[in-house]
Amino acid sequence: MLIEFLKPDFRFEDARGSLVQLVRQGWKQVNVIRSEAGVVRGGHYHAVNTEAFYVISGSFELQAEDLASGEKETQVMKAGTFFLIRPKLLHSFRFLQETLLVSLYDKGVELDGGKKDILTRA
Repeated sequence: MLIEFLKPDFRFEDARGSLVQLVRQGWKQVNVIRSEAGVVRGGHYHAVNTEAFYVISGSFELQAEDLASGEKETQVMKAGTFFLIRPKLLHSFRFLQETLLVSLYDKGVELDGGKKDILTRA
């Protein structure tokens, strides 16, 4: 299995609402992404970054391919899903509905020397 599913560190819910603590440490960059239905994003991989995603609302089809082995996997991700993308795993998202998600990078995409760790297949 190429895609590793994660569990948040902590969840709390009562009559007022809920709180989901995704992580306490280990991540350097955090982004919030909103995409419209029908949009395709990604089509890239990261050479050194591990990236995690938490789906707040909506859904999308994730296509992943291990560049070393050629193994491919497709999963539909829905609200509440928390998963990990390892380095050198080509990934694309096809949004099935308007979606809001959080992405976390362990190193950050802006590398020393001005390079970005966002690569496409050669």
